[in-house]
Order: sequence, then structure tokens, then C-alpha cells
Amino acid sequence: MNREKISYLILRVGLAFSFIYAAVRAYMDPLSWIGWFPPFLQQVLPQDILLLSWGIFEVVIGLWILSGKNIFIPTLLAALSLGGLVFFNSGSMDILFRDVSLALISLGLAISTYRK
Repeated sequence: MNREKISYLILRVGLAFSFIYAAVRAYMDPLSWIGWFPPFLQQVLPQDILLLSWGIFEVVIGLWILSGKNIFIPTLLAALSLGGLVFFNSGSMDILFRDVSLALISLGLAISTYRK
């Protein structure tokens, strides 16, 4: 395996880990995670449905990125979801600064796999 493939794998594993970890932790401790959703979403959907549906989304994104197959779509969705998280919670930048990095990694992977 050459350096480029190893690097690509490490980026995918790191990004997938963050999505799968967040889904598992939100399932285990929902009260610590519900506050990251914008109030308008919390008013539209019950908290348990919101967390469960978002958790499923995160697991699907994570597994799809891990698979390495046609990852343009999941990495673009990852970048958009992380960007939305930062946008709607910009007052917590001391906590979310890592999500900016993850969003940019996602965007970089999306660009590198576009029409590959």
C-alpha cells in the first residue's frame, strides 16, 4: 500500500470515527447532546426522534465513508452537517473548533473524490 492510499485510509477512519462516536454517545447520554441542535429543530421534532434519526444519519455517513466506495456524497454531507453545527452554535467555538477541521477534512475528501 503506497503513502497516498494509507493517508486516504487514515483520513476516512478518522472522519468516520467522529461520526460513529457522536451517534453512540448521543444514544447513551441524550441530554448532553440535544443542546447542539438548533431550537427550530427541537420545536419541530420530539427529542428522542431527533436524536435517533440524526444518530442513524451519522452511523450511515460514518460507515459509508469507511467503506471507501463513492464517498463524494457522504463526505459532502459530512462537511455540510459539520458546517451547520458550527454555524448554529458559533457561540461555542471554544468547543467546536475541532468540527471546523473535520468539516474541512470532509470537504477535502469530497473534492478529491469528485468524479473519480
